[in-house]
Amino acid sequence: MNQTKIIARILYYICSVLSVGYLIMVVYSMFCLATGYGITPYKDGKYLHINYPFTQQPFLNIENNSPYIIFSFFAVLISYGVFFWLSSLVFRVFFQEKLFTADNIRLLTIFYRYNIFIPLPLVIIANFFVEVESIVWGLVFIHFMLGIFCLFLANIFKQGLHLQNEQDLFI
Repeated sequence: MNQTKIIARILYYICSVLSVGYLIMVVYSMFCLATGYGITPYKDGKYLHINYPFTQQPFLNIENNSPYIIFSFFAVLISYGVFFWLSSLVFRVFFQEKLFTADNIRLLTIFYRYNIFIPLPLVIIANFFVEVESIVWGLVFIHFMLGIFCLFLANIFKQGLHLQNEQDLFI
């Protein structure tokens, strides 16, 4: 169990950093697009570079049209920022002192619901406005399978909590 706690703690920090990184990119990109700061148009204005702060070096490349910016850029950054934040909370579950708690089950439930019910509708809505590449459908399937796996894990945790509560009554 010690090995699990160490790996979970490492993955917790990695996912936390990734989440913060994605969400900072969202805020920075919104600021740049709203103010025009750090934006360099290219190819006759069809595309935009969002530059690294205080430089002219391209950081992000995006198409210069509203549906693309909303559905293929911001939706992806925000949803993966949330995904990694939820992932970090799930990994935090595995290095807690007490594993089978109602709060840990709640976190697992939020994670599996997010992975089962968010990616597919998001991609379907985006498909109305922008071309969705075939690999994205594979990612949706992977998220769905991850959600199903976490659903099983949440149910195992519910059973563990039930058994733990019964054990506490006998002591």
